[in-house]
Amino acid sequence: MTDITFFTNPMSRGRIARWMLEEVGTPYETRYLNYGEDMQSSGYKIVNPMGKVPAIVHGGRVVTEANAICAYLADAFPDANLAPPLNERDQYYRWILFAAGPVESAIANTSMGFELTEEQKPMSGYGDLERVLSVLRMAVSRTPYVCGENFSAADVSLGSQIGFGLQFDILPSDPVLEEYRDRIYDRPAHIRAREIDDAILAQNSDNS
Repeated sequence: MTDITFFTNPMSRGRIARWMLEEVGTPYETRYLNYGEDMQSSGYKIVNPMGKVPAIVHGGRVVTEANAICAYLADAFPDANLAPPLNERDQYYRWILFAAGPVESAIANTSMGFELTEEQKPMSGYGDLERVLSVLRMAVSRTPYVCGENFSAADVSLGSQIGFGLQFDILPSDPVLEEYRDRIYDRPAHIRAREIDDAILAQNSDNS
């Protein structure tokens, strides 16, 4: 029996939440949803009215949004040591929310070909991609992990965005970012999570 139900699709931000679940190491039940009818069903919209994945239900509590799931799981399972002590969370909160806001916005807009004008840049949450890249290089080059010497949920959040941007050539090739990505992607939990989702993708491809 498990008390976490995980709603996802292997071609979604659910990969971020899957990685975090594997880092936590507690059993969970996975429910795969297809885009379209599954995610837009009235049943699933009780879980997430946005009709998007990922989402988790843990002991009757619903958490949506990949970065919120990372932060929640770190607190819900403190024995996994995936969050700093409460009085040392300044950088932790900074980088989880930086990943969810400026980084994801910059990557999404760049991938879709949206280029902000000079007049629009001050109104956006990230300014422009070069500004985001400069901050990312600083964040991942000072210490082994973004919060210091210890891996945390902030690395899952930020590292996932960096990895996605590099994989699809949205972020330019950069040795600083690539070294950080490789270091955290070599973690056993990430390898397990990737293999699970890749196997589902392969299975779906074989059945199509």
